[in-house]
Amino acid sequence: MADLRRRLPDGGSTILTDGPGYRTAVPPGGLDLLEFEARLQAAAQAAGAGRPEEACTDLQGALDLWQGTVLADAGGSVIGLAAAALDERRLNAAEQLYDLRLRLGQAGALIPELLALISANPLRETLRGQLMLALYRSGRQAEALEEYARVRELLADELGVDPGRQLVQLHEGILRESPELAGSPGETTTASAAPVAPRGSICTLPYALPDFTGRNDELTSLLSHVRSAEPLGTPGTQVHAIDGMGGSGKTSLAVCAAHQLSDEFPDGQLYVNLHGFTPGSQSTVSASAAMDILLRAVGVPGDRIPEDLSGREAEWRAAISGRRMLLLLDNASDVAQVRPLISASPNCLILITSRVRLLDLDGIEWHSLGTMTPKDSAALVTRMLGPDRVDAEPDATVELATLCGHLPLALRIATTRLRNRPQWTIRYLVERLRDESRRMDELSSGERSVAATLQLSYLAMDERHGEAFRTLALHPSPRIDGYSAAALLDTDLREAEDILELLLDAQLLQQPELGVYTFHDLVRSFAGSRRGPSTERTDAAAVERLLRYYHTATGTACDALFTGRAHHSTAIEEYAGELPELTDEESARLWFAHEHQGLLAVIDLADRLAQDRHVGWLIRNVAFHLYAGGYLEEFHELARRATRAARRLDDPVLLSVSLSNLAAACWKLGRFEEGIDVAREGCDIAVRLGNRDTEAHCESTLGLLLLMLGRYAEALPRMKRAIEVAREIGASRAEAETQTNLSSLYTRWGRYGEATAAARQALELTRISPDPVNETMALADLAAAQMGMGQYADAHESLRRAREICDESGPPGDTAQVLALSAVVAHQIGDTHAVPYWAERALALARSGGTPVRQAYTENILGRLRTAQGQHTAAMALHSHALEIASAIRFRSEEASAHLGLSRAAAGVGDMLTARAHQGAATKLFDLMELPDTGRGH
Repeated sequence: MADLRRRLPDGGSTILTDGPGYRTAVPPGGLDLLEFEARLQAAAQAAGAGRPEEACTDLQGALDLWQGTVLADAGGSVIGLAAAALDERRLNAAEQLYDLRLRLGQAGALIPELLALISANPLRETLRGQLMLALYRSGRQAEALEEYARVRELLADELGVDPGRQLVQLHEGILRESPELAGSPGETTTASAAPVAPRGSICTLPYALPDFTGRNDELTSLLSHVRSAEPLGTPGTQVHAIDGMGGSGKTSLAVCAAHQLSDEFPDGQLYVNLHGFTPGSQSTVSASAAMDILLRAVGVPGDRIPEDLSGREAEWRAAISGRRMLLLLDNASDVAQVRPLISASPNCLILITSRVRLLDLDGIEWHSLGTMTPKDSAALVTRMLGPDRVDAEPDATVELATLCGHLPLALRIATTRLRNRPQWTIRYLVERLRDESRRMDELSSGERSVAATLQLSYLAMDERHGEAFRTLALHPSPRIDGYSAAALLDTDLREAEDILELLLDAQLLQQPELGVYTFHDLVRSFAGSRRGPSTERTDAAAVERLLRYYHTATGTACDALFTGRAHHSTAIEEYAGELPELTDEESARLWFAHEHQGLLAVIDLADRLAQDRHVGWLIRNVAFHLYAGGYLEEFHELARRATRAARRLDDPVLLSVSLSNLAAACWKLGRFEEGIDVAREGCDIAVRLGNRDTEAHCESTLGLLLLMLGRYAEALPRMKRAIEVAREIGASRAEAETQTNLSSLYTRWGRYGEATAAARQALELTRISPDPVNETMALADLAAAQMGMGQYADAHESLRRAREICDESGPPGDTAQVLALSAVVAHQIGDTHAVPYWAERALALARSGGTPVRQAYTENILGRLRTAQGQHTAAMALHSHALEIASAIRFRSEEASAHLGLSRAAAGVGDMLTARAHQGAATKLFDLMELPDTGRGH
């Protein structure tokens, strides 16, 4: 009620509180419904008193109060019944008016009005009879008989009944030219009657939505273009077209704009629904038929309307010559419907709405309507439900808009259902909408339905493109490119791109960037509803091709990025279609970056379909990208999933490979105990199978995991065995990785000479098998060993080379380690300007994207740097955080380093008690790791 008071002019005095309820106080003339009733009564009195002209004036005044369908777009059975009753009274008034005008001899002028009203009420027999009589009295007997044939066929098809007695008797009277059907003596009945001039300005626009909300930016832009742009298209004519997917609110926007522009086109505002995509419409309106509607609307008698289109164009130009008019051509399906209407409309503004962009029309200003912004969606929901209801459930409101895809039609349907069911909460409807299999059913209310709206676009396509639309929706990724589409559709790249572009033109796909296509969520749900038992076989074949495409493409990309990687027999047929350009590192790295989310979605799809072989081997390829890019949680989860798939398949080769990857993920995430168990199982299986590549990888990872736990004596033989196997099979890349790990082991052990030799050997091997990530870490480990020996100038050079190699595409934790070491070396060589730069960047990278291992290591390095700079408080903060991280994952060497750093920082501020406690904890850990004194200084 408060909302109504705000909306109504002088609402506070119109809606009054009366006891426990409310009462409206309407001043005389303040309610159009009361005025309508009053004029009907006046008409009845005038007709009864023998004043038909006065009765016609009163009836016409009553009908002029109407501006479209009463209570348009309101919901609920009670409101529906009330609206139907009011519409019936309107039709009765119209029939009374036409009856009086027929008696007054105005048959010729009535024909266009009767045709327009019958088009909206085709089963109304009284109107049909009046049209037949008007045609007969205008000298058009044949047309009157044709009208009877049409209504008889319609009643038989729709209701299975014959016309009523009155209509039958009228038909018989026309056949025998009964004298009682003749008009008034003064009425003209020849075909050459002069056209009746229209009554002032003509407006046939639909009623504008009173709660039009959420398209203010688009409306402002459209109005601004219309009012400021030079005439476009035909000289003297502006043409603006609004395109968008079904349910995006094109018609509502156009109608709202047309009403706001009506004063600027004083000679009339005409509306024609071309029925290109209209629920319940059997066929579209041709250009010739649309021209007929327009000619009749401006008062041209039917007998003056030429039969051919070119003649109608000429008649239309003559009829509106010198007039400024606005034409709204709604729901166009193709260029042929609208081109004649544009060329024949000088000095007019033409607004067109269409689901498809009519690309063959030149000189048109296009306005593409997408989904609503979250802000506009929230405004629409608030307008429909009221602020109190929305404020009570803000999170559910946001989710409701998301599940409705920010599509105006879906939002209106959802909010209408909530308004009609006040006992429902927004959260309750949200939970119903979450079930994607039922979402289309939930977004349906009466005659309005998202599915029905989309169905029209679907049915407008030929069978081939309809099948392609359904098949493309099988793609689980939010991004679809031409190559993956070609795999799904079993076509070549060019044909797939043509199909994608056609669906884009039909507003069934969106294009967020060049070469990339995506489904709106509700369109994808609709496409899914088109699948069923009859499509299962072809759908399964399409998905199989897509999985093979991604398996082959990821393998090709990995070969470009990770030269020398091991290959295994997968028992998966290679995809024979076209692949993206993946011949060099840069293109492969970019492809993986673009396809990241899509690859995860494809793996999910294969997992849901129990395609275990595809799951395992596709994850094996994607794991290289995840490991190198630092997507460690995803890497760990997918490695677990691949392991489960391999166990279900009972495939020992896939199992050993998957266990090897899972062990590497455990190391990166600091899950050392889990990783040791996994690596040992993977290694045992690889040895039994004679799979030397996987054996080398598992042995290397096992050594690294033991190193993290400070079990150096156990780690050393594992790493040496990994190097031995890799060398025997010529796996230079694998050997280089293990040599880098061995260098790290020796550095932590205080054996700097051996660490230097191992790092240099790793760098030599990267020349054979280039690997930027491993080369960066080999240089970092070389620098750490050189620092251990006091060779800061050499360490400075090693780190300079490392910084040239590492960039933002690599693991951020690795880069953080390089920069932290660079800051320490800069401090040692007196480069004071470089120290804060490297230190700040290192800390930011370590904390934003580093692994627990790298973060603990980096913060301990920076803590020691702060102590050396005399910044003991800052040092204690860094070491404390490093200790927290290292303790959580049992990273013993960094636990010890953190305790040692805290001891030195505490001593620096004079807290000797704390310093001794941390020194004792560090010594205990160093003893447990059996480190010599040379390994206890960091």
